[in-house]
Amino acid sequence: MLVRGNVKWFDTTKGYGFVVTDDGEGDILLHGNVLRAYGFTSVAEGASIVLMVQSTERGRQAVEVVEIVPEVSDVEADPGTSPAPSGDHASELEPARVKWFDRVKGFGFVNIFGRSDDVFLHMETLRQYGYGEVVAGDVLAVRITAGPRGPMVYEVRSWDYVARANEYDNA
Repeated sequence: MLVRGNVKWFDTTKGYGFVVTDDGEGDILLHGNVLRAYGFTSVAEGASIVLMVQSTERGRQAVEVVEIVPEVSDVEADPGTSPAPSGDHASELEPARVKWFDRVKGFGFVNIFGRSDDVFLHMETLRQYGYGEVVAGDVLAVRITAGPRGPMVYEVRSWDYVARANEYDNA
């Protein structure tokens, strides 16, 4: 059964969390393995999520993450303040690996495959696209732009986002 809900909480240390829905059927267990199969190691509290769910004796459990829906932020609602470039300056989604990320500081850096420079990644960008956090070595799909101090990520997706999008488009 396909269900849309919002992440109530997800604890990377425990390896699971819960999703709430408006259907009155109770919370849905989201196990870390199911989330990792989607390409995420964590998911932000409140993120909108679409799941394939099964009912068990212990309640409902997610068996597949279909989509984590980015939130529409105030920045996106006002294109005049958006950091995302448009037209010829917009980049394609590119594969990147997290070099390091400090959740306390709220930022880190990724390396784009085939490039030598570090690319800045801010926590708010992660949250906007449903990530709770990332760790060194995580692989992502990112779009970058010129920031005030060098290249920066303005969109982040799971590493296989493009492949899944193409798969659904061709279905």
